[in-house]
Amino acid sequence: MVARASARCRMAPVNYELYMRAALSEAAGAAATGEIADGAVAVVDEAMVAHARPGVAATGDPTAHAVMGAIRGAARRLGRPTLAGVTVFSMVEPCAMCVGALLQSDADGLVYALRDPVGGACGSSLQLAETPGRPRRLRVVSGILRDDAADLRPDLDVDRADARPAIAR
Repeated sequence: MVARASARCRMAPVNYELYMRAALSEAAGAAATGEIADGAVAVVDEAMVAHARPGVAATGDPTAHAVMGAIRGAARRLGRPTLAGVTVFSMVEPCAMCVGALLQSDADGLVYALRDPVGGACGSSLQLAETPGRPRRLRVVSGILRDDAADLRPDLDVDRADARPAIAR
């Protein structure tokens, strides 16, 4: 397990593996229904308040990413449009749209398992989560249960010979 926390600050102690396993479970469920394998959960005060998987193929909605679903679910469950105190766990490094939504919602943190070298917006392809001079930043931890995630998404495992970038989430 490799973890990287932002240099700016560290998140409160959390059972990263417990919540990442929940995100991986969502990803496995998504793959079983023909969606791309990804999943996300939103956590506040050690309680899981939302879980989601992609719905792009099922709904035809190109914004139906797992992280977006977790954001929407958390806002509904908490009854507020801001997600201060919320950490989102995602199997795959989120794209620019999802990181932008996390920033706009004032989410505290993001934990992900697997880098996305093509679309990741937390440093792999571009850096939106911790951009200097921006009014909002996300605390980011990466690499939690990376090998388990790579089993579900070998296309993103840059250490494997059969890796190739996927575009859709």
